[in-house]
Formats: sequence, structure tokens, C-alpha cells
Amino acid sequence: MPRSVLVVDDSAAFRATARVLLNARGYEVVGVADSVAAGLAAARELRPDCVLLDVNLPDGDGLSVAGAFDATVVLVSTLDADELGDALAGSGARGFVGKAQLASPRLIELLGPP
Repeated sequence: MPRSVLVVDDSAAFRATARVLLNARGYEVVGVADSVAAGLAAARELRPDCVLLDVNLPDGDGLSVAGAFDATVVLVSTLDADELGDALAGSGARGFVGKAQLASPRLIELLGPP
């Protein structure tokens, strides 16, 4: 059974792109959410193996809620890791991938094999 992923991002275009890329790589996207609250609720219901979590959401930020998910969390943002600084290390996330690098092998390293 493929690893399941929940995509939490406020951009509908990014959620759709992430779904296509993750499915093409063998992951099962079990759900999407557009806010922290919706993401946490979806994670409780769907129990994904992994969460692809945007850093900037309308009702909070992924850096401060990454540890609240009972799953492997990979943060994504249009910002780069240098701009996020030390907050990444203390977030509870496994790592970070820039949105422009979503198709990179780094994402699979962080999520684990499908």
C-alpha cells in the first residue's frame, strides 16, 4: 500500500499540482486542506502517513503547528530555507522543500519512499 499524504496549502493551484506530482511518484493523496484548522481536522480523520504543509496559511503558520500532526511533516513555501532561519529546526517537521522544488528528489527523501 502506498504512503498516504495530506496536502495543506491555501493555494488551490498548488494543491492540485502537488496531488498530480505525488500521485505520479506513487504516493496516495488522501486529502487536501486550505488552512491549519482544516488540515488538523483532516489529519485526525484521514490519519495520513505524511503531511505536506505550507508555512504561511490564513489562520496560522506551518512552522508552529507542524508538531501537532501525528505524521511525518514536510514544510513547503515560496520562501527559501534561509529566509525561514532557525524556525525550521524547531518546528517539528522532518524538513523543508521550496514550492519551486516540489518535483525534486529531496521531497521523496523527506516523505520516505512511496
